[in-house]
Amino acid sequence: MRCPECGYEESKVIDSRSADEGSAIRRRRECLRCQNRFTTYERLGERPLIVLKSDGSHEAFDRQKLFRGLLIACAKRPVDPDRIDAIITDIESSLRMSGTAEVHSKDLGEMVLARLAGIDDVAYIRFASVYKDFKDAEEFSSALKGLE
Repeated sequence: MRCPECGYEESKVIDSRSADEGSAIRRRRECLRCQNRFTTYERLGERPLIVLKSDGSHEAFDRQKLFRGLLIACAKRPVDPDRIDAIITDIESSLRMSGTAEVHSKDLGEMVLARLAGIDDVAYIRFASVYKDFKDAEEFSSALKGLE
């Protein structure tokens, strides 16, 4: 595993434990060159989920892309990154348990919004404004009324 700090490829595992309700292994590692500590997750290789985009294209489900979008929506909000990871894990688990290999981006966005609504209203509005492509203040107002 490559160190995110210095790029060295050798590290040692300091701690391993189950994560994401047994669907992953969380490992704390230490770089053998710079002693930087970092976390990695090991997950079972499963067939990829495909996201059907609104323009008709197909894209592999990307946890990191969704994480980045949620991290931006939750910036300067009291939402822990572990909570964001839990949201993504819950969504991915729901999709895999449904037996579907494909999900429409619209449905994926709705799944995210449903989970954000109970966590942080500001993060919900931020995510919704990008996901739903708000054009004016009236659309913001309408989304806010939906939270009440």
